[in-house]
Amino acid sequence: MKDDVMKTPIPVSLPPLATGLIAVAACAIFGWLFLLAESEVAVLGLVLLAVLAGWGAQKTGLSATLGTAMHQHSGAMNGAIVASLLAVIALLGTEHFPLLMLSTMLLYLVAALGLNVQFGLTGMVNFAGAAFFGIGAYTSAVLTTHTAVPPLLILLAGGLIAALIGALLIVPVVRTAGHYSAVVTIAFGVLFKTFLEVNEVLGGPQGLMVGSMNVFGWDFNNGPVLMGHEMSFYVNYALLSSGLAILAFALTRRLERSWLGLALDSVRLDETASACFGINVVRAKVLAFTYGNILAGIAGALYGMMISFIAPNSFTFSDSLLMVSIVLLGGLGSLWGSALAAVIVVLVPEKLQILQEYRFLLFSVLVIAMLLFRPQGLLPRGVRSYFPGGRAQR
Repeated sequence: MKDDVMKTPIPVSLPPLATGLIAVAACAIFGWLFLLAESEVAVLGLVLLAVLAGWGAQKTGLSATLGTAMHQHSGAMNGAIVASLLAVIALLGTEHFPLLMLSTMLLYLVAALGLNVQFGLTGMVNFAGAAFFGIGAYTSAVLTTHTAVPPLLILLAGGLIAALIGALLIVPVVRTAGHYSAVVTIAFGVLFKTFLEVNEVLGGPQGLMVGSMNVFGWDFNNGPVLMGHEMSFYVNYALLSSGLAILAFALTRRLERSWLGLALDSVRLDETASACFGINVVRAKVLAFTYGNILAGIAGALYGMMISFIAPNSFTFSDSLLMVSIVLLGGLGSLWGSALAAVIVVLVPEKLQILQEYRFLLFSVLVIAMLLFRPQGLLPRGVRSYFPGGRAQR
């Protein structure tokens, strides 16, 4: 009885929408301060504050109120989140490194959303996320250096090439399950890195330079000017990364709520029963695997243009584990959970340099602890419910 009381929305005078908007604004201010913080003491203090705020929201029922706001006023809440993200980018206008970190986090989120469709919705374990991310990056390096293909098309080419190369794995991945499928993707990730290191055409271990993004004649290596003040050129990449993340989130959300998402859920839970009810299990797996690889390839292509240089050591098995950690920490199938986990996995170690050397050990321990004590993740996926008209919602 006590637990039921604690999980109910707190009795506040403000309606859920107002409470949600205030929470979004508070998170935006916190994110801005966190990205600007330089002292490790200040960063640790902000991390502790975030942990206490999350614990307090759970205990007081504020999290339930925010969930109600997201469910009843999803349009307004999503608009507020997008506006807050743009406001943070504007406030960081002259800061190079914070904008680079923010852009990197958003691109990792895009790749993690693809992994969530593969792993969280369909149950296909993919430990080669960094390899497909790298395929997109190397595609952008080759095309920006040796062709005149418009950079926006290069982003699409990165996703397409990643999907085509991923098609080579479809037969073994579809015909295996569980640990065997994971071994196939691990082997591919190791093979991809080895291939890059011995291939002199692709730069070998020294890597390749990557051309910058250019949209309608605007070179992204030029900082925009706002009210007479020149901003960091990373503002360009932060805005484009934000747009890509928003688009990927919206498409993935649409997929999850559609009948295709229902079919993927069914395949994850029981392939035999799904086949008995007429679901094409092979087609569902191919769809999920291809979709996830396309997102990873597009994100990798933009990442390569942003950092201007790539090498095989940028796309190792450890980086694949970081992407899988985002999915596991956030919660299998939880898109908002992936967004929160991307912040933790990408930004926190960058701000706490003392953790850089031990970050893989730290995240390994954190993932194990989550699987033992909170297997549903930080923000668990909601229970699917059905409404008149056959539309599945959350």
